[in-house]
Amino acid sequence: MISERLLAIEPSPTLALTGKVAALRSQGVEVINFGAGEPDFNTPEKICEAAHKAIRDGKTKYTASAGIIELREAICEKSIKQNRFRCEPKQVVVSCGAKQSVYGALMTLINPGDEVILISPYWMTYKDQVLLAGGTPVVVETETDDGFVPSGDRIKSAVTFKTKAIVINSPGNPTGAVYPRQVLKEIGALAIRHNLFIISDEIYEKLVYDGAEHVSIASLGEDVASRTITINGVSKTFAMTGWRIGWSVSPPEIAANISKLQDQVTSNAATVSQYAALAALQLSDDEIQDMVCEFDRRRMTMLAELAKIPGVRLQSPRGAFYAFANFESAMADRIQDDCTLAELLLDSARVACVPGSVFGGKGHLRLSYTLSPERISLGVAKIAQALESLR
Repeated sequence: MISERLLAIEPSPTLALTGKVAALRSQGVEVINFGAGEPDFNTPEKICEAAHKAIRDGKTKYTASAGIIELREAICEKSIKQNRFRCEPKQVVVSCGAKQSVYGALMTLINPGDEVILISPYWMTYKDQVLLAGGTPVVVETETDDGFVPSGDRIKSAVTFKTKAIVINSPGNPTGAVYPRQVLKEIGALAIRHNLFIISDEIYEKLVYDGAEHVSIASLGEDVASRTITINGVSKTFAMTGWRIGWSVSPPEIAANISKLQDQVTSNAATVSQYAALAALQLSDDEIQDMVCEFDRRRMTMLAELAKIPGVRLQSPRGAFYAFANFESAMADRIQDDCTLAELLLDSARVACVPGSVFGGKGHLRLSYTLSPERISLGVAKIAQALESLR
């Protein structure tokens, strides 16, 4: 009875974990949640005020499917000033979060049988959305010792006559990897040579540390930009995950078809949220820098605490807000895999982590450092105690 396209995919494991944590907390159980993929800060007040004003001003009706022109113009201005590539409002489609923007790009580009290259570890949604579009995911592995940054040669070896697109995510979920400019140049050159599209998810662009530089691949030249769909949004940078605003910037013909698809799926993203996003893009970088600095402080706490657990291997993440730690050597013999480990930690230690296998990273756990340093220290200590008790 159920369509084959849905039978081919899995429910979101992170949303399932969030639901389980919520259920435990509703029973009065204290859980330290390293599974959340969202900032724990409140949305900045100026953004909330803009939303209140939009409601008071009656801006609660339908908009164009692609979004209000003021927001699309602001996205273009941001793209020019911050991301160093030019675009016009007709190239921008505002959607209900970056997740929908990625889906719109894939559904617009991919035909049944087309191959899409994913860089592992990858956000699991990419794989399932490729399958929903009728495509075939082709996975390129990366190494912990390389900071999970792919090599151009490995990507090149995965290209076939069926390859249609490459999905990149820098800074990345779940690893925190930030791709150097030279690697992006190699990916861009490969896309030009083989006539491929690039879907570049840049939702964590502002969250970089240790002097890392975020580079938008579309900024590397018009020939690269002409085959790039840049994905972004306000969820991570401005602590607006629940407002559900993301966008894509793509060549005009692709943008028109993404918008056509959206016409029949959701119409416009929530109007009030669009005005809130407009206010977010009008904030200065200084107004979000405190949040970035706090994430960096938490990152250092997470790294220091995980280093205390014997056998845990971890490359310092240079972006986003996740530590992707290898627990293979730390697991006791009776722990079969990272999924079993994650279940045991939640059941026995009341610590929630996402198993790395769902991202294509077996033996790892993804730990989000969106908690206070004190909670991070306590949670990692509970993990260490649980592992010790299983030996």
